[in-house]
Amino acid sequence: LAETASELNIGVDSFVFADDNPVERGLVAASLPQVAVPTLDRVENYIRILDRAAWFEPANLTDEDMARGRMYAENARRDMARQSFTDYGTYLASLEMEARIIPFSSAQVPRITQLTNKTNQFNLTTRRYTEAEIRSVMDAPDKICLTGSLADKYGDNGLVSVMIGEQHDDVCHIVLWLMSCRVLKRNMEQEMLNALLAECRKRKIRRVEGTYIPTPKNGMVSELFSICGFHCIAEQDDGSTRWELAVVDYVPVPTHIHVVQE
Repeated sequence: LAETASELNIGVDSFVFADDNPVERGLVAASLPQVAVPTLDRVENYIRILDRAAWFEPANLTDEDMARGRMYAENARRDMARQSFTDYGTYLASLEMEARIIPFSSAQVPRITQLTNKTNQFNLTTRRYTEAEIRSVMDAPDKICLTGSLADKYGDNGLVSVMIGEQHDDVCHIVLWLMSCRVLKRNMEQEMLNALLAECRKRKIRRVEGTYIPTPKNGMVSELFSICGFHCIAEQDDGSTRWELAVVDYVPVPTHIHVVQE
């Protein structure tokens, strides 16, 4: 289970272990307490037990969900290819990545909503949104709403990143910044920030501020703002931090991703 979670870039808390052997269930429950381990007492009750727990009830079904099996297979091919490279940058260049970073659109709303509600690891604030809330912000003049899709020579990962910036006079507050774990370590987050800062310059915004709110699952992004050149301006007792960046000081960071301009 742990190896599979690592291979798929998801947490073990995404797994349900269903087994009729109480010894096997006890072993998994003790070793990986994050995994759901239902008690299956009689075979005629198995379906009822799994159904009532609602582990497999999706809030909605997107195109990305339908293609998930294909995407996992493509990621396995990427991992195999990576092993043949000694230089990681050369590997990234070999992927021939192409990104599409655009404002929110109505067709994307279900997928955007899904990402805001299920992305836990690469998520700076872990704010959740309903479809109605996404639609209310997407056309607001004080919002900068961006989505990022990523494809490469192995396949299309679909919509994988979401950013929402909130403008107050000449300051932009990043209220949401998340990315799917299946495109980690490919510099997509850097291209999203490049796009946000480009829009900030168009709007004469002078400063960008961001907040990191720690959760049990998002430790991987605790230093993201620092890595991107932001300066910490406040730290709370709960570990939350606030960061700022002067737009004039920001130099777009080059990546191995070709961004399609629209």
